[in-house]
Amino acid sequence: TEQMSLKKGLKYFGKSGADAVVAEMRQLDYRNVIKPVSRKELTREQKCRALDYLMYLKQKRCGRIKARGCADGRKQCLYKSKEETSSPTVTTEAVFLTSVIEAQERRKVMTVDIPGAFMHVDIDELIHVRLEGPMAELLTRVDPAKYRTYMSDENGRQVLYVELQKALYGTLQAAMLFWENLTAFLTGELGFTVNPYNSCVVNKMINDKQCTIIWHVDDLKLSHVDQSVLEGVVKKLNAKYGQEDP
Repeated sequence: TEQMSLKKGLKYFGKSGADAVVAEMRQLDYRNVIKPVSRKELTREQKCRALDYLMYLKQKRCGRIKARGCADGRKQCLYKSKEETSSPTVTTEAVFLTSVIEAQERRKVMTVDIPGAFMHVDIDELIHVRLEGPMAELLTRVDPAKYRTYMSDENGRQVLYVELQKALYGTLQAAMLFWENLTAFLTGELGFTVNPYNSCVVNKMINDKQCTIIWHVDDLKLSHVDQSVLEGVVKKLNAKYGQEDP
């Protein structure tokens, strides 16, 4: 199906849609991305600056109902500059050039997706997120004892405020924070060197042969002539970023 808003999706999918929303928000809880806060403890400015939480539903080809949530970061545009939030990404030229090298050197190639990438890094400022109506109610289903007491009434709507602990998709700085985290891991812990012409390309000599990693946000491409070398690198990536989901 086409992607639907929460209101339309719940009406269309019913209980299956609600269950999908709860499953999506459950990861916010077990990854410690959010913590509930009392509306009474927030200043008027903090409530005004709180980002709305958006949720969309769609049915995949396999029949599974998929929910996808994100923060509406547009309010951040009022006080954050492009320099603070623009994350480097691999260039198209680098994708093609590394592919040519891989073909010429007969390298093995692996691709990796890092699940919930942004949720692995701490947020760098105080950000509150506002959930209202059915979305607030569905969050309480994740852990009633933890969230139910923070529900409040705001102009006739049930509202729940949370404070971000981790970067959340939709916040303007999330991609930049993850890029910094991943780069530090690849260079500091795995010993790769950043290419001087592209900050999303790193290289390392392993067993006298070059290993290359390029990435776009949370999608990585790795190459080396020895498959076991790639599997070793992926094992280390999994140990760092694949604890909740491999």
